[in-house]
Amino acid sequence: MSTITASRRGVLAGAAALALPAALWSRPAAAQARPLTVMLESEVVILDPHVTTAAITRTFAYHVFDMLYGSDAQGQVHPQMAEAHEVSADGLRWRFTLRPGLRFHDDTPVTAADCVASLSRWAPRDALGRMLLAAGARMTADNERVFSIALNTPFPLMLNVLGKPNAPLPAIMPARVAAAAGEGRIKDVIGSGPFRFAADRWKVGDSMALLRFDGYKPRGEPADFLSGGKVVQVPQVVLRTIGDDATGANALAAGEIDYMQYLPFDLVPMLARSRDVKVMALKGLDMFQGNFRVNAASGPFADPAVRAVLWQLVDQQEMLQAAGIGPDLRLDHCAAFFMCDAPLATDAGAVRFDPAAGKAALARTGYKGEPVVMLQVAGSISQAAGSLLAQRMREAGFTVDEQVMDWGTVLQRRGRKEGWSVFPVYSNGVDMASPLTHFYISNNCGDYPGWSCSDTTTGLLGDFVAASDDAARKRIAVAIQEDAYRTTPTVMWGQFSRPAGYRNRLQGLVQSSFPIFWGVRLGDA
Repeated sequence: MSTITASRRGVLAGAAALALPAALWSRPAAAQARPLTVMLESEVVILDPHVTTAAITRTFAYHVFDMLYGSDAQGQVHPQMAEAHEVSADGLRWRFTLRPGLRFHDDTPVTAADCVASLSRWAPRDALGRMLLAAGARMTADNERVFSIALNTPFPLMLNVLGKPNAPLPAIMPARVAAAAGEGRIKDVIGSGPFRFAADRWKVGDSMALLRFDGYKPRGEPADFLSGGKVVQVPQVVLRTIGDDATGANALAAGEIDYMQYLPFDLVPMLARSRDVKVMALKGLDMFQGNFRVNAASGPFADPAVRAVLWQLVDQQEMLQAAGIGPDLRLDHCAAFFMCDAPLATDAGAVRFDPAAGKAALARTGYKGEPVVMLQVAGSISQAAGSLLAQRMREAGFTVDEQVMDWGTVLQRRGRKEGWSVFPVYSNGVDMASPLTHFYISNNCGDYPGWSCSDTTTGLLGDFVAASDDAARKRIAVAIQEDAYRTTPTVMWGQFSRPAGYRNRLQGLVQSSFPIFWGVRLGDA
């Protein structure tokens, strides 16, 4: 199996917080009867795994839905719902057999027809799914447990696509649910994953409950990241919506919640010194990549020469410091589009920070002082990076209009081709580690906010998919990065870790930037 999207080295960094007063759950059996209470990066708003790239929806979906294949901690793909597959000698026909006994949360069996309906709904909405369709994919159910995918051209990365860890997920749902949704979002949230969504307990703005699905049939092998036997040890996971990160950190320290996905940077040292909280300090693909996504469809950055100036105005160390990210949680510089300390890391094509050269380069373009509209998310760590870039841009001769709003408004604004020029954002390293999943490379020439388009990258992406081995893909990834530095679909502002924190009564928690709650046990602390 390909390991090109691989190598995760989540490392447990420290221990932390305040002792929980009086052990109310002194016996192990009582501890396991308690719900696991968590604070994730945000409230789950979109529950449909096929329609969004939002990481919070992915976290929800991995617990409620299941997939045909899953990725292990080294990036290798293994059967999950699938029992086996066969490939014809010419590579044009794949035949998949489901494990027996799989059931949905409404107690109906999972069938091959459900898989065909789910994949057919997902594929047009996802960059990798569209590549699969471009290979001529035709999906048919052969019987209750077997379905086939016929192709016009070989597609060597079939399993990597069906087991991809990136949203939108090729999650399996009942065919009737997919059909009822049409072009909209699903209304019945029914999966076959290890937890089921308790719709009657969802309180918008407050909490959501995921209940252990006793009809789930785990695989026999041990769990490994997103693959293997997902054995649930707790009766339910309660997702709490808490107003701000500082309140969440205090709730973690007081034992009111068990896990917090993103600790505030300024409170990490205090929590790390505490006795009953542990802090994850994650490296490699468990880090995040910050980007300035530019609008190539309209405004000043429709001119590639103007947007290329931005490379010379970004000092990553300066940006990360402005965001309050300490030296132990950041890389001072990373020129790799596909993440540093990762399989496809390279500095090929990189442009040096040089504001004087940037100012001179801007003067040689056709830029006439038109406003650059920067969309800023109020209170986010990327806001500081954006403000610093705005300052550097003004010094170089740009006219900059910073507009501050919430993330939901940014999502709405960025969907229009006019009215904005750039916004700062950051993404999980697992998502950015391959040309096929990197948001701003994989969506090249697609209908995706920013609308960057390079014919060279289009051809190279096709070569990447068709390549027969990882060594060939790595060479092609170098060429893709070199083209990206020339065409500037985005500009990186740094690679950094966002540590999670959890009470030390949690046992078996996967050390990952992905919140994973199967296998977790609650101790007595």
